[in-house]
Amino acid sequence: MQLTGRITADSLMTLEAYARWRKQHQAEVIAHRRLRTVHLGDHLTVQFESELTLRYQVQEMLRIEKIFEEEGIEQEVEAYAPLVPDGSNWKATMLLEYPDINERKRELARLIGVEDRMFVEVEGHQRVYAIADEDLDRENDEKTSAVHFLRFEFAPSAVQAIKAGAGVKLGCDHRNYPAHVAVPAETLASLAGDLR
Repeated sequence: MQLTGRITADSLMTLEAYARWRKQHQAEVIAHRRLRTVHLGDHLTVQFESELTLRYQVQEMLRIEKIFEEEGIEQEVEAYAPLVPDGSNWKATMLLEYPDINERKRELARLIGVEDRMFVEVEGHQRVYAIADEDLDRENDEKTSAVHFLRFEFAPSAVQAIKAGAGVKLGCDHRNYPAHVAVPAETLASLAGDLR
């Protein structure tokens, strides 16, 4: 899988080429995704995206749906390409995970607005709150969605601090889900590579 800095239809593998590549590299991609996943409490997971995770996602969708026509490929690229970090930010998929359906319904109602209360705090810098769901609104007056897309946009000084090894916390200050956690060093090393 060739990383080019930008996902385009022309930069994707054919279904046949991807099938061969997948056999050899799927475990590496899964390990990469696991490295970039941070759990915040028992019910909130943030998966920080990269070109590799998103390129893999597009290729998987094309494989599963057996999409090989140009229009279908373009639709998948349009859906996922905007989630690739572009040098001054981290982009992530946020999952609210409640296995019990009744608990999920109750908690999603209690957590309206949670996506806007997600933050990254770089040591020595102010909190950076997520810009959430830029593609479409994922909540209503009754509940929030179990899946949100987040962008954390950093000032140049915060980028430099992260690249220099400053500690970073991921957190949420929603009144019904207050939590924060230090981002592990190996995760932070991977995320620092997204910044220029």
